[in-house]
Amino acid sequence: MTKENTAQKLIASNKTARLNYEIGDTYEAGLVLTGTEVKALRDGKANLKDSYAVVKDDEVYLREMHISHYDHGNRCNHEPLRARKLLLHKREIKKLYGKSREKGLALVPLKLYFKNGKVKVEIGIGKGKKLYDRREDIKQREERRTLARDFKSKLIKV
Repeated sequence: MTKENTAQKLIASNKTARLNYEIGDTYEAGLVLTGTEVKALRDGKANLKDSYAVVKDDEVYLREMHISHYDHGNRCNHEPLRARKLLLHKREIKKLYGKSREKGLALVPLKLYFKNGKVKVEIGIGKGKKLYDRREDIKQREERRTLARDFKSKLIKV
């Protein structure tokens, strides 16, 4: 395969997911979409902020993902917040079903992108962080920034 075939074009990412959840395993899944949804995604009109995945009847659905109406669509335009089916292997669905039933774990979409002309979504198994965990992460991030800033300033002086 050439590099061009495996290139990924990011459509949307869920920035709050890594802040609110500790992400474990990640899975790549395809999406079942209508034509106007794909065209709207090509324009970058998607939002993953409040979305989540649910396992129902041996199928996985992505809920609350907002894809805006396509501007040039007619009366056959899509519903923006409809549940969209995810395409995964059966063994992956069984694994996700078991993990989603555990207390404190959720299926969180991390990013939405085009891969080889097809829309893919990366979902992760997330364990909710407590408020003190989030504060600790912010504190560590700020410490790393100040260390990097100090190190950079010392390199410039020398």
